[in-house]
Amino acid sequence: MSFLDKLLGRKNSADSAKERLQLVLIHDRTDLTSAELESLRDDLVATISRHVEIDVTGMQFGVEHDGRSQRLVADIPIKSAHRRRAARKSKTK
Repeated sequence: MSFLDKLLGRKNSADSAKERLQLVLIHDRTDLTSAELESLRDDLVATISRHVEIDVTGMQFGVEHDGRSQRLVADIPIKSAHRRRAARKSKTK
């Protein structure tokens, strides 16, 4: 992956394939389809992005199993919370 791709947040094909495989494996272990998990992930990103600036390329999303229970786990790096707040305040004035 080139420096420019990393800077712009582009994924290489190996990263994309890995993410798709993880979603397929999660689907095998839960009652959620891959499309439902992807939709849930997109909804989380959209909702959180309204409040803080996040690093979507560094985000990890999955389902953990602990015996009989399952847990949705999202690790979402925050770039900046202050810029979003300042932008929202200036829009409301």
